Amino acid sequence: MKSRLEWLKLIFLRYYRDMGLRVLFYALLSLVATLISPLANSLLSEATKARIEFSSVLPVLTILATSMLAVSTFSLNIMVSAHRAAADATTPRVHRILLENTTTQSVLAAFIGAFVYSLGSLVLYRLGFYPPDAAIIVMAVTTLVVIWVVVSLLRWIQHLTTLGSVEDSLLSAKERARTSLLAQAKHPRFGASELAEETILPTDLIDLRAPQSGYLQLIDFARLQDCLPEAASIYLSVRPGMHVLEGEVIAQVSGGIDAVLKRTLVEAFTFGAQRTHEQDAEFGLVVLSEIASKALSPGINDPGTAVEALMMVKTLLWEFARVSPDEERPTAPKVFAFFPGPQEFVEQAFGSIARDGAATIEVALTLRQALSALSASENERMAEAAAGFAETAILYSEQAGLLKHEMERLREISV
Repeated sequence: MKSRLEWLKLIFLRYYRDMGLRVLFYALLSLVATLISPLANSLLSEATKARIEFSSVLPVLTILATSMLAVSTFSLNIMVSAHRAAADATTPRVHRILLENTTTQSVLAAFIGAFVYSLGSLVLYRLGFYPPDAAIIVMAVTTLVVIWVVVSLLRWIQHLTTLGSVEDSLLSAKERARTSLLAQAKHPRFGASELAEETILPTDLIDLRAPQSGYLQLIDFARLQDCLPEAASIYLSVRPGMHVLEGEVIAQVSGGIDAVLKRTLVEAFTFGAQRTHEQDAEFGLVVLSEIASKALSPGINDPGTAVEALMMVKTLLWEFARVSPDEERPTAPKVFAFFPGPQEFVEQAFGSIARDGAATIEVALTLRQALSALSASENERMAEAAAGFAETAILYSEQAGLLKHEMERLREISV
């Protein structure tokens, strides 16, 4: 049950962060407000109804409809331009993170929802849907919509001060990476049993093959567990974030299964054209690493951004190392999987920075200090991974041709 709830949470958050769904919800909410206005009319007295006529309401609805269409179009143009600027300054992968920003989504949805409400009210009035004495209800709802639009405009103005900036992109990427890392730190294999090098596999294995080419985005471990027969087990050959080809082996099943069950098991794997963050904690670190590498390119030459990204990565890995994993028994014990740990995280987080920043002493020193701090972690695997990668970083700096006294400064930082 717990594994199933975790899966439903992942699916809910995936759709919750989708801009189209939020805009659709706001538009439907506006349409509902339009339709229920005549129903609320019966609750008012005749004296109250006579105070406002539709001749007073229609100009407000017309202004709202025309202005919100223009504001929505203009805001979308701003969003697209800001996201392109952020992608050019950092990495194209940050564009998808910015698209999930709830403030941007809510503001744009409010504008479009207000447009749908006002246009719908005008159409329904012209069709004779509203009785003449319903004007006060329509005006009351319109007033609430106007207040809602004003609040959204204030939020939008505040949000525009940082939208598309390198700082905002870094912070967004950091928060997205933190969510994925802490989720995996708490549940290292999302309820599955560990597939280690010493795990002995049965001999009667049946291959499950990928139905399409693309990145493996999600695995429904609860579904795999529930579908498997009592004596069967499944051993995953891939993990979220890996790119697979159509027909490639993604898992092996023991215990014997028929063709129908085989198709059902394959349906537990979600593939797509892009990597996603839900079960792929490495991806968040890759995005931050790409931002740092982009900042170190000759065309940008901004070691300060690279240093800032390094500090964020160090913080994230430190937080990951301090989280105690859930010690409960696996919720999907018949599913065996391998997920990356500190060794893979350190290599993904620092590999490109160590290579591209090896000739920049500020970056090399910051990287050395970060690895020194992580090597003191109470998490033994994290400490070993950081200490081991420190030697690789030193070799990069030596080959990049740092001066002798600069190399001495690096070696003075103990790891």
